[in-house]
Amino acid sequence: VQLQAFGGGLVQAGDSLRLACTASGRTFGSYTVGWFRQAPGKERELVGGSGRITFYSESVKGRFTISRDNAKNTVYLQMNSLKPEDTAVYYCAARGGWATNLRTVDYWGQGTLVTVSS
Repeated sequence: VQLQAFGGGLVQAGDSLRLACTASGRTFGSYTVGWFRQAPGKERELVGGSGRITFYSESVKGRFTISRDNAKNTVYLQMNSLKPEDTAVYYCAARGGWATNLRTVDYWGQGTLVTVSS
């Protein structure tokens, strides 16, 4: 499975942005897919994912929404009410199976940079 993320850019605080990640190779209908992010000088952290359930980190819950279109092999990250602290490189990720977490990641996409100015 190859993952490719799109949609990063420069926005202002309070704006919205939608990222997309498409998968090639096998269909990811049976995969758990989601997003991580890595801010400058910080470790990569989970944003959320979609598998048996949809799950989010506390820092984005209520502001970010993950959805997927299995027919298009695509997972989306809708980000609303963006804050400067959301600035990071965002990575899509996938693991085999219909899971409730992304503690294990089998496939990574390349990152896409999101910069939120104050």
